Amino acid sequence: MPSLKHFILDVDGVFTDGKFYYTAEGKVMKLFGPDDHDALLLIKKHLNILMVTGDKKGFEISKKRVETDMHFPLHMVSTHERVEWIRQRFDPQEVVYMGDGIFDAKVFSEVGYCIAPANAFFKTKELANFVTEKEGGAGAVAEACWHLAEKFFTPLDLSGMKLNAGQGEWGK
Repeated sequence: MPSLKHFILDVDGVFTDGKFYYTAEGKVMKLFGPDDHDALLLIKKHLNILMVTGDKKGFEISKKRVETDMHFPLHMVSTHERVEWIRQRFDPQEVVYMGDGIFDAKVFSEVGYCIAPANAFFKTKELANFVTEKEGGAGAVAEACWHLAEKFFTPLDLSGMKLNAGQGEWGK
């Protein structure tokens, strides 16, 4: 079993449904799932959590959700540069990576553990250690968090847990 310390998640197609919503004025919104943030808070004590996106046109939308609302770091990293970006910052064998796209398969071959949502590119799913039943934007991240807790850490027990108001943290 790898010693996992970092959870890096691609935003589009993992936190979102992977679709880009455009009007004549340009990209206007992304659909994010409702339970993913809560589940990340539950495993945050075990893993350093951060997000990556290669979507320049939708970066401000992702930044609003990830950094402003969820309080997690977001990095602009091209899908073609992710392996090198991870190598420069982390021991790849200590990384859990969750992605859905064609080029995420390249990252999967380099990290300690990899997860794909149900709606990931079929070749990417073939290389994943775990594929969620839920799709991106519909609870895939929450399911992945639950899986990681049960497989590598302490199974989650929600009895007696409460959200510490204003702190964005789960506690007893």
